[in-house]
This record gives sequence, C-alpha cells and structure tokens, in this order.
Amino acid sequence: MTQAKHLLLNAFNMNSVGHINHGLWTHPRDTSTQYNTLAYWVEQARLLERGLFDGLFIADILGVYDSYQQSADLTLRESVQWPINDPALLVSAMAGATQHLGFGITANLRYETPYLLARRYSTLDHLSQGRVGWNIVTGYLDSAARAMGSPHQLPHDERYDRADEYLELLYKLWEGSWEEGAVHRDKAARVFADPARVHKVQHQGTYFRSEGYHLCEPSLQRTPVLFQAGSSGRGLRFAARHAECVFVSIQDRDSTRRLVQQLREELPRAGRAPDDVKVFMGLTVVVAPTEREAREKFEEYRRYANPEAGILHLAATSGIDFSAYADDTPLIQQKPSNGIENTISRLSGGRLDYTLRDLREDLALGGRYMTVVGDPQQVADQLQQWVADTGIDGFNLARTVYPESFADFIDLVVPELQNRGIYKTRYSEGPLRHKLFGQGPHLNARHPGLAYRR
Repeated sequence: MTQAKHLLLNAFNMNSVGHINHGLWTHPRDTSTQYNTLAYWVEQARLLERGLFDGLFIADILGVYDSYQQSADLTLRESVQWPINDPALLVSAMAGATQHLGFGITANLRYETPYLLARRYSTLDHLSQGRVGWNIVTGYLDSAARAMGSPHQLPHDERYDRADEYLELLYKLWEGSWEEGAVHRDKAARVFADPARVHKVQHQGTYFRSEGYHLCEPSLQRTPVLFQAGSSGRGLRFAARHAECVFVSIQDRDSTRRLVQQLREELPRAGRAPDDVKVFMGLTVVVAPTEREAREKFEEYRRYANPEAGILHLAATSGIDFSAYADDTPLIQQKPSNGIENTISRLSGGRLDYTLRDLREDLALGGRYMTVVGDPQQVADQLQQWVADTGIDGFNLARTVYPESFADFIDLVVPELQNRGIYKTRYSEGPLRHKLFGQGPHLNARHPGLAYRR
C-alpha cells in the first residue's frame, strides 16, 4: 500500500502589525501590535513547533504602499505592512527556543550586496544548526527604489537576469570558497583551518565584481534552502534553475494546477527533476469545533477586517490605483494594463462582469488568499482536495487573529490531518533541507549551485 503524501506547512507572517488579512489587528484578542517584542516571536516559534510546522515563513518589503489614492495615509492608519522591522534579526532568538522549526527569511537582493548577504545567512544557518531558508525577492515597489536612491525599479526581466548572476556569486561563496575538511580545530597543532583548502572567489560579471574569501566557515547546509515566488514566464525559469521551494497565491484550482504543471515541465529544461521543488500555496483558515461556530467566527472577524486596506495592498502589488474606479465598474473590461487583467482574472475566475464591489466582497477578511471556513473535517477535506487537484505540496498559512488562528489550526486541524495519515506525528532529525526532501543537508546533485563546490 502506497504511503499517503504528507502535507508541508509553514506559518506565514511578517515583522509588522498587518500582513495579509488587513484590519484584524483591531480585534480585541489579537496581539500583533506586540510584533516588536522578542516575547511575541519566541512564543510564536514554540507554538508552531508544538504543531509540528515545517517552518515560519517571514515575508518582507522595502518601501511603502503609496499607489492607492496616491497616498500612504491609509497604509499608516491600518498598518498595511508598515511599520515593518528586519526579519533576519528575529531568527536567533526563535532558533534558541526551538529544536526543529525552520525559518524562511525574505531578503531583497536588489539592495543587498551578495558578499554581506552570504555572511548573514551562513551565520544564521550556524546559529540555528541548519534550519534557515532564504526567500529570494527581486523587488517590485518604486517607493523602495526611490528610498534606495534609484528613480524606479529595473525592468522586470532584467531584475531576473541580475538575480541569476547574484546567485552565481553566492554559490561561489557558499559552496566554493571553503572545501570540505578545511576546518581542523586542532589546538595541539595550532591549526584552525587549512589555508590550502580555503579559496578566494574571483567574480567579474555584468552586474557584480567580487574578489575575496567567504567570511564564514561552511554551515550545516552551506546554501540555505532557496524559496522563490515568481510566477511569470521569466520568474518560472528562474525558479526552475534555483528554487527548492516555490510559493504561489492563486485563488482557483485550475490556474494553480496549470502553474504547478508549468513549473514541473520547466525543471527538466534546467537539468533538474520535476520533484526537486516543493510548492506551497498561500491559504487562510478559519476553523472551530463545528461548522456553525466557524461561520460565526468568520462573521466576527469580518466586523474587524478592512477590505479597503486589502484593495490598497492589491493596488501596490499590481501597480493599479483601484480608487479611480466606481464600485460597479467591470474591472477586466477597463484593461488599462496587463497587470489589472492578470490580477483580477486570478480573483474573479475570469468573470468579465467582475466589479470593484465584487473585489471588496472577496476581500472580506482584508486579504486575497483562498479562505477555508469550517470544522476540522471540512478544513482537512479542502486541504487534501487542493493537493490532489493541483499538485501542490503544502500551504503557507496566513494569520488572521493572532495567536488564536495558528493555535486553532494546531489544536483542531493538525490532529485530523494526522488521523488521515497525511501529516507527520513527529519531526525527523536533521537540518531543514533534509526535513523537506529527505536527501541530506546539501543541495542535491542536480542543483546548479553544487557545480561550484570544490
């Protein structure tokens, strides 16, 4: 009998008050205004490890959302991912409070130098004993570009061209600078590391030049687990070459299945196997012991959520100021750009009569992710069906009211998934990459980064 496929689960959060489901910070039981305290994050890490979550995926942005109404006022009033603190600085404390939980940390390579980013992730991988991943983003906000001294973002495809070279330089540092066996730690011989096995990286490229040694000795994973979220044609090619985990956030199953299939077909063209990448889907869950209680909880949450803040967030990510449209305007029919067609198509299922009023209703909890409401059996049914229908491997679970949304899932849904044999009952040993793939701590033999290992 074939063993059932185990779901993978990350909690999805941000080092900010508001993240995906906007407005719920005003709920009396929500504690997300304490995001700037270590206690908030340490308690969260312990909670997620109790639920056997694979990881905590921490999003990040640089810049602010200022395209809706050509203003950042609502962004500040509703704390739509602003203020936002550095996610990497949280990890040491959370890693020290846990033994198994992984950490996917977002960093924008457009504004980080490869040499320093390599050191930061190696340091965190050492301190966490191999539990670190990097969510690779190339940036999309013009406000970030202006804040960093550029008038606007680089063109879309050029951002990925630059990212390809960025990863090449990182592989040279993480995989190629220090050989296996270079570190001796031999006190009697007074040899900490063998100079013959530590090599200077020489890189002269289109976007980067670097000459120097990687500052860190090899960590348990060397290269952190590589996450990525691009879904454009160029983004998928980048993912097929570099990513080990891909994050998608499409609301209908047919589109999700097509995207996953495109990715699986692209991987062999990059010299990799179709199952070399795990795919996670963004999801919001409202669960209670009975369906009636879950529906009541959903309606309670709705009273505190702010769909307008959700529209603001969508305006920033799509580059479209939705405040220019009347409530009854069919959005797709306007077609001022490819952005609005792609964005609205994903939310509407391609409906030509989809209006701003419909969009506001779909953002009832202030967020754009697929929302599942029900008792534990109904939620488990939906998760299981999404995996069967689309080929995804798991979910990034967005918070609603924190901490109860994660606690409810852990107490109610996790046991149901375990009873069905589709969720682990204990952690496996080893670093994050081994936990996800079962093939050891390092990049697998088909990954292009391994070619830089000496």
